[in-house]
Amino acid sequence: MHPAAEHSPLGKSSEYISTYTPSLLFPIPRAAKWAELGLSAETLPYKGVDFWNCFELSWLLPSGKPVVAIGEFSIPADSPNIIESKSFKLYLNSLNQTAFADTTSLEAALRTDLSAAAGKPVSVRIRSLAEIEAEGVMALPGVCIDELDISVSNYEHPRPELLRCDDSHVVEESVHSHLLKSNCPVTSQPDWGSVVVEYRGSALDHASLLEYIVSFRQHSDFHEQCVERIFLDLQRLLKPEKLTVYARYVRRGGLDINPYRSTEDVAFQNVRLARQ
Repeated sequence: MHPAAEHSPLGKSSEYISTYTPSLLFPIPRAAKWAELGLSAETLPYKGVDFWNCFELSWLLPSGKPVVAIGEFSIPADSPNIIESKSFKLYLNSLNQTAFADTTSLEAALRTDLSAAAGKPVSVRIRSLAEIEAEGVMALPGVCIDELDISVSNYEHPRPELLRCDDSHVVEESVHSHLLKSNCPVTSQPDWGSVVVEYRGSALDHASLLEYIVSFRQHSDFHEQCVERIFLDLQRLLKPEKLTVYARYVRRGGLDINPYRSTEDVAFQNVRLARQ
């Protein structure tokens, strides 16, 4: 368990507070997990963002009439802190009985509070249900590797030694799997996700990648660190010209978390999948 997480509200009984309370947000420094992976704030080999989508966002108009919407929050991957997910949920719940003059005022409050917790500017978009409905559900790019015939016996921790590639053959491709699962390091509850690997480099053996992804099944870590571990293990193996790894996790408590990590400075797209 991350030492800071012991003091968070995760896994503990919590009072429901329905009026605006920014102090509910609980930041957890990324530094300890970076150090586990041999990284520091100065040596991150990727750029990226963590997209959080809130499907239980509601507040009051000055008239007292409630509004419901979808919140999209983009937290920089190099921010000093992640925001503990239960504290994020409790904070969003505290908006339920709070009046804001308009959507712009609410966005400004969210931006200020979340940026303070993350330690870097957080982007905020409040979107109508009609917008989300119009976008619909998207499919992941590239080849799905889930139907490959593999044998698996280890689920306790990630096994990068399973990964194989052909150094004599360079390819550019996108592959994905819906079989990513890990466990919350505090509550041990399952976190279900889909993961995408896009790269140009030595040809990655798809069956070995699937075996590796499944080896996360009983591993305990936060969403962000799972994606960073996958990125680093693939980078070490493939020595790619470019590499992007991202995961789309199934929501819990009305929130889904979607970490994106890449060697490229690209505009990441936050699109929903069938399980989201």
